[in-house]
Amino acid sequence: MKRTEIKLSEAERKHLRRVIRSGVASARKLGHAHILLQAEQGKAHDVIAESLNVSYATVTRVCQRYVKDGLDAGLHHAKAIRNKPRKLDGRGEAKLIALACSEPPEGRARWTLSLLADKLIELKVVEAIVPETVRQTLKKMNYPLI
Repeated sequence: MKRTEIKLSEAERKHLRRVIRSGVASARKLGHAHILLQAEQGKAHDVIAESLNVSYATVTRVCQRYVKDGLDAGLHHAKAIRNKPRKLDGRGEAKLIALACSEPPEGRARWTLSLLADKLIELKVVEAIVPETVRQTLKKMNYPLI
C-alpha cells in the first residue's frame, strides 16, 4: 500500500480543480489532476488506481513526477526522448528522393523499398538501413508510394 506524500499549495489545488471543472483538457490531464488531488488526501496508490480506473503504475509515475519536477510535470505526460540518431539526415533524404525519382535498375519496372535501401547502402549514404525506414522517410517527404 504505497502512498506518496503530496503537499499542494492553495494555488495548485485551485488550478487542479479548475482543470477538472472546465472539462476542456485531455482525458489524460484530467485523470492526472484527479490523481494528484486524491494523493494529497493521503489515499494509497492502489485505492486511487481502482477508483479512477487507471493502473497502479500510472498513479505512481504521476506522483513521482509531481514530487520531483512540480505541478506541470505531474499533469502532463512525459515526452519520449529519441535515443537513436536519425539514419537519414537532410542530405540522405535528398539522395533518397533523387534515387526514387530516377530510372529503376535494369529489368525492374519500378523501385521497391528494398531496392532503394540496398542502393543507399551501396552508394555509402548510410552503413545500414531497413526498407521500413525508407518507407517512413518517403512518406514524410510526401513521395507518392504506389
